[in-house]
Amino acid sequence: MDECLDKNMIDKDEYPQTAEIENRCVHILADLWNSPESAETIGCSTTGSSEAAMLGGLAMKWRWRLKRLKEGKPVDKPNLICGAVQVCWHKFARYFDVELREVGMEHGRLELTPEKVLELADENTIGVVPTFGLTFTLTYEPVKAIADALDKLQQEKGLDIPIHVDAASGGFIAPFVDPNLVWDFRIPRVKSINCSGHKYGLSPLGVGWVVWREKHDLPEELVFRVNYLGGDMPTFALNFSRPGGQIVAQYYNLLRHGKEGYAKIQQACLDHAAYIADAISQMGHFDILYNGRGGLPGACWTLKQGDHPFSLYDITDKIRSRGWQIASYPLTGSASNIVVQRVLIRHGFSRDMADMLIEDYKRCVDHFEKHPVTSPLNQAEGGGFHH
Repeated sequence: MDECLDKNMIDKDEYPQTAEIENRCVHILADLWNSPESAETIGCSTTGSSEAAMLGGLAMKWRWRLKRLKEGKPVDKPNLICGAVQVCWHKFARYFDVELREVGMEHGRLELTPEKVLELADENTIGVVPTFGLTFTLTYEPVKAIADALDKLQQEKGLDIPIHVDAASGGFIAPFVDPNLVWDFRIPRVKSINCSGHKYGLSPLGVGWVVWREKHDLPEELVFRVNYLGGDMPTFALNFSRPGGQIVAQYYNLLRHGKEGYAKIQQACLDHAAYIADAISQMGHFDILYNGRGGLPGACWTLKQGDHPFSLYDITDKIRSRGWQIASYPLTGSASNIVVQRVLIRHGFSRDMADMLIEDYKRCVDHFEKHPVTSPLNQAEGGGFHH
């Protein structure tokens, strides 16, 4: 990685082997996500999953636009359907002039559902974006069920709406610990997937990935062929010059760990998360919204109905004195009156650390039970950060 930090990824003539390593990573991920043409399909590295998500969104917009123009129909009102998404999708919608039809959370429904998708879909929908590992609750949105609903919609109304899966975190979790879960290119309607290499891909900060199901799913119009320093450089990322170090580190991780190694690492993180969730549940004050099983390695909870001698923001503030930063934040939509707290477990977090966290959390709860808070902290007072 150190040797490649000053190598410019875009200069494929001068650094052809760095470009080859990027290409190999793309095809490894395409195979991991079950592309039918994993050795031939297309994708690229990015500076993170946000840039990768925008590239997936742009490809959907262009495919929709080209189809509408061929049909002689207007292309001035594209929309995109999603659930509670990370800010990159808000940026995409604003920067690239797309209406974002974001489905907010409701009491009893915290994720994007097929029913909500069908309520919002129309001929101007460029695509649907399920999040495979929600930022708010750490759960996976039901990609297969949404795809099935869109299949039925196409049969009934002729609307062929693609799916881009935002698998920023889940793309490096599910294939290893739950390979039978169908969410990826096994679903024909899933045309592209983005993922973050520097989250659960275990790579250093500054690398993301986007892969298309098949090469023709990326419109040729989005590929620039640049005469750069005497060489023909096909490029379709938003950034141009980038260091090659992170890509080499990603390649090392893929080779070094392999499927077995990633499975052991990610399962250990999931086990720690479930252990913490079970301990929090036994304290009596909390309802577990996600218990660390069947989603990302983490846990999410809220206060039970009724009166408590503290708020979750009080816990966030108090436990910081022990060195822990545990985010508390409201949900979205009509569920915005629900405040949740979550922990997210990454490689390097041990069972000993989990025990330390649980003991410190119990101390905070015991403190507030003995010294009830008369004026609970709000979000600004108790943390100053979301997630």
